Amino acid sequence: MTFEHDVKSRVVRYEGPIFTVLSDEVTMSSGGTAHRDLVRNKGAVGVVALDEVGRVVLIRQYRHAVGQRLWELPAGLRDVTGEALELTAARELAEEADLRAAQYHLLIDLYTSPGFADETIRIFLARDLTAVPDESRYERTDEEADLEVAWIDLDEAVAMVFRGEITNAAAVGGLLAAARARDEGWATLRPADTAAI
Repeated sequence: MTFEHDVKSRVVRYEGPIFTVLSDEVTMSSGGTAHRDLVRNKGAVGVVALDEVGRVVLIRQYRHAVGQRLWELPAGLRDVTGEALELTAARELAEEADLRAAQYHLLIDLYTSPGFADETIRIFLARDLTAVPDESRYERTDEEADLEVAWIDLDEAVAMVFRGEITNAAAVGGLLAAARARDEGWATLRPADTAAI
């Protein structure tokens, strides 16, 4: 039997430009109610950019919430209203890795922290890469000002996941999905414009 979990009451605790924090009273499967705090988020996209010799581009940047620099995929918020997710991915790839791609496919969709947040991230595979001309490159600021960009063989990037050197959830999921898709001859790839979760 499936039980509906209805929201009986909701209080907005914080509302900002990137996320909103809510406190809900929700009906539970046992018949009672419970209080749950949750974060509503704009969502994000990430890109596994793969070159013709099997290398992926990774970025390393400071993440204040964990107080360290993490290896990640080029990624960013879905912060342009009405923008197709593929275009958001292309913008982030250009801004963070100075790259353009002629070909995009959907790799995976992820809920990043479904225990308390509704944030989703769509991970694309980008291929047929070219460099953004110097005069057209995005000027990086804030934590992106000293962003490190590295080209790493896909198999080595997967090994970095298993050695604990890549811990960003979207990067872990995207790299493992890309390696599996490659090993299956790209048969599992979906069109870039597949409906989002």
